[in-house]
Amino acid sequence: MKIPFLLFAYIMMAFATGIYGQARKIDTTMKLGNIGFKLVCNNKNEDKNYVTVSPIGFGSGARDVSFEVKGRIRKAEVDDLNNDFYPDMVIYIYSSDPNDKGTVIGISSIKNESLAGIGFPDIVDDPKLRTGYKGFDTFMLMEGTLMRRFPVFTADSVGAQKTGMYRQIQYKVAPGDRGMLSFKPVRSYEFAKQ
Repeated sequence: MKIPFLLFAYIMMAFATGIYGQARKIDTTMKLGNIGFKLVCNNKNEDKNYVTVSPIGFGSGARDVSFEVKGRIRKAEVDDLNNDFYPDMVIYIYSSDPNDKGTVIGISSIKNESLAGIGFPDIVDDPKLRTGYKGFDTFMLMEGTLMRRFPVFTADSVGAQKTGMYRQIQYKVAPGDRGMLSFKPVRSYEFAKQ
């Protein structure tokens, strides 16, 4: 029995979409020396994903932290982001948006006794940085700073095209409102990707 071509194409698209739509469960431990974090997330429901962060090697008063995120976790990293000689963690979260828009959740060690959040600014709130932004974010830690890179698009609201340039933003952790830590953009530049 022959399968009509359109039916075959539909089955293959559904199969590919099913594979692409699946996300890996996250269950990882990251340390700096003997101190670090265990991160667990089933990564199943994009609208409501539960995350648990467990401190490792902290004082006896440190407790697990559980929270909900919108999107799926792709990666996490650990480094000392606020120069206090204690490890901090960043979690990279992406939505199902076809433009692959990402955001960051930061968690800071408070003298290895407790955990606190590190705020991350929405790029749309900064007129200079949002110009030409359509998504396709990549993040990484580099020597205690957070780097964000994305392709720059033309400013057209409809039919925006890639310009061939990329923007890189460097964020440092600093005290923010009411003493809470927050990522602050300290430098940005554009370059043509080779």
